[in-house]
Amino acid sequence: MTQAGRQSSPRNGSGRNSSGRNAGQGGTGRSSGGGFSGRGAGAGKRNFTQGEGRPFKASKPREAAPFDADNPTTAEDYNRGQAARSSKPFRKPGSNKPGFGKAPGTPGALKPKPKQAKQFGSKAFGSERFGQNLGPVRKPGRNRGPRQEVPQSELHDADGVRLQKVMAQAGVASRRVCEEMILEGRVEVDGVVTTELGMRVDPTSAVIHVDGIRIQLDETLVYMVFNKPKGVVSTMEDPEGRPCISDFLKNNKNKGERLFHVGRLDVATEGLLLLTNDGELANRLTHPSYEVPKTYLVQVRGPFPQGVGAKLKSGVELEDGVAAVDSFRLVDSTPGHVLIEVVLHSGKNRIVRRMFDAVGFPVERLVRVKVGPIGLGDQRQGSIRNLGRQEVGHLLASVGL
Repeated sequence: MTQAGRQSSPRNGSGRNSSGRNAGQGGTGRSSGGGFSGRGAGAGKRNFTQGEGRPFKASKPREAAPFDADNPTTAEDYNRGQAARSSKPFRKPGSNKPGFGKAPGTPGALKPKPKQAKQFGSKAFGSERFGQNLGPVRKPGRNRGPRQEVPQSELHDADGVRLQKVMAQAGVASRRVCEEMILEGRVEVDGVVTTELGMRVDPTSAVIHVDGIRIQLDETLVYMVFNKPKGVVSTMEDPEGRPCISDFLKNNKNKGERLFHVGRLDVATEGLLLLTNDGELANRLTHPSYEVPKTYLVQVRGPFPQGVGAKLKSGVELEDGVAAVDSFRLVDSTPGHVLIEVVLHSGKNRIVRRMFDAVGFPVERLVRVKVGPIGLGDQRQGSIRNLGRQEVGHLLASVGL
């Protein structure tokens, strides 16, 4: 590039001075040199006159909020919502489902929803370790007749102890929580619901239920669970010198107590045995009229063909009559072995083994895991534990005590 070209180049400082700054001093701005306007005699002020020829565009109006009949913001919206509601026909929930309006029990009718039990804030015996997941209280199915209405004044014992104090001493809850249970109508005294905080009762004779759970006030009564191992005889003493129940009570604080074992398990059968000195409870648990369910795990050789479970539920012929299980469930299956859960209320001798022998599947191993509402859980074999008060209440309620 020549010397003249470098001097006239826009990158050259002398060129900018000659076309911009010098022109600004002369009042003509940069319009003659660079095509820009607005800087020069105006002392740096911008000129917005270039857009005068463009058409004016108005800003878009803000969209109005959608009308919500349930949340009116003005009186006009409120009136519109009332009109919309009055014009819309009322429809019951579920009216668009097929079968709506049909009588319950007819083909195609909607199934009624099960009623949920009322939930209370405080649970009876809620601080105990055992008995938290026993479910609702199971009462015997036998008809005991209508409950008699007794005035609460007749249940009051002037020389007795306040009801809430008796409940607190029995381990139901704190005295304040027991008062709330009484006011909520959750407490029965001798079969009558009471809501009076000032009621006094005799702890030695009163029968108290909380949420259907019987409170055992007699501290001399003992209730225990024994996980019997295989080879132990279901007796307190054995003349042949075989291992028996009393051998496992040597280190128990109730060693000298005269206890009943509820039901029997043969020598080869393992599992749950109830031990108690409550004679009335023991008699009712073993009486067939109360139909206390017992749950067993049965191991037999596999494979187990279909139809055998239905046969056991319908009944099989034994030497002392027809016997049937209440429920049958396949729990596990391994090569050559099958584990089955059966529930039955019969207390006949060796009933489970005889039933499986009758259908052609002799029992390899048999364990009783549950009697009524009481289960073994993770209790180790050969151990004995005392039942919690909530467990005792469920057990008493299951036989109508």
